Amino acid sequence: MTVIIHLVRHGEAVWNAEGKYQGQADSGLTALGRQQAQSAAAWLQELPRLDGVACSDLPRVRDTAAPFLAATGQQARIDARLREIDVGTWAGRTFGDVARDEPDVVAAVARGEDLRRGGGETFAETRHRVTSALDDLAAAHESGAVLVVFSHGGPIRLAAAAALGLPSPGHHRIASPGNCSVTTLTWGPPALLGYNCPTERGAGPAPARREESA
Repeated sequence: MTVIIHLVRHGEAVWNAEGKYQGQADSGLTALGRQQAQSAAAWLQELPRLDGVACSDLPRVRDTAAPFLAATGQQARIDARLREIDVGTWAGRTFGDVARDEPDVVAAVARGEDLRRGGGETFAETRHRVTSALDDLAAAHESGAVLVVFSHGGPIRLAAAAALGLPSPGHHRIASPGNCSVTTLTWGPPALLGYNCPTERGAGPAPARREESA
């Protein structure tokens, strides 16, 4: 059962703008983030086909999806498995503060070690739950269906890694997508069709963001 999935990262959140780890905590969208959500909604409305929408349960993602859902009359399938990676006690702390207080852990993560940052999840664990969510979503639709999924930078990177067939977790080879960018892939079997595509009119490639700001 092969479907096309358009993965949309949420708009800019307050802690994105402040350079803080976010994980499964939530800081709300900035004014720019809400503008990005409107642009993404307009971009997505031009898709020639739409068979379903799914969404992380976290507020910054649901607020990003809201303009598109209002414009199309769609109801989103809410799935907590599409959440950002859990960064535990690092949530709400600045990158600089964590680098100062836990330099060995930050250095190990930078080398590619898949650790439980702040006592949270590993990227491999996150990839497993995200791909399970996409498996179930694909299974619920007929082959050829086109789906829009609103999620986070980490899950989108991990889904892209899975679509490329990279060994888990595989995210270190892939830059974090920009806010409200669209990543397109087929699922079942997975293949990557496009990554980090901007949704604002006349925009260049969406700027990659640090994974910690997802």
